[in-house]
Amino acid sequence: MTVRLRTHHLLCMLTFIGEGYTPAFTENYRRIADRLSAGEDIEIVAGPDDICAPLLSGGAPHCLNASVVMRDEAAAEAVGRLLGMPVGEGTRLTPDGSTLARLRRNFAFGTIRRACEDCEWAELCGHVANNGFKDVLIVAR
Repeated sequence: MTVRLRTHHLLCMLTFIGEGYTPAFTENYRRIADRLSAGEDIEIVAGPDDICAPLLSGGAPHCLNASVVMRDEAAAEAVGRLLGMPVGEGTRLTPDGSTLARLRRNFAFGTIRRACEDCEWAELCGHVANNGFKDVLIVAR
């Protein structure tokens, strides 16, 4: 199977330690973390993805907001520049050890974090990065 992710979730997945918007969101994200850690590929999608799914049944999910689309665009540019390839809808990536390490190293250095500006989780993610990504749930096995 393949995990469908919007581009800014390529950054979010680097620091996911099990916290989220709601219990349903967090449980879903934990299942996705297990799948990615087991080596499932990622396919980039435009708009809501597998991580967003539990939020879509609510009133006005933030994952449809223009600010989130702007995060996706910023993440696509930064990750694409880092990986030396265009990253956008339909791009497929494998979250192997070297890719995760490269993304995390650059996340910690701040070189791929423009999409994180004004995100309510930015402080937590910065803390996780500053602590060497201890306790992250997405790891290469």
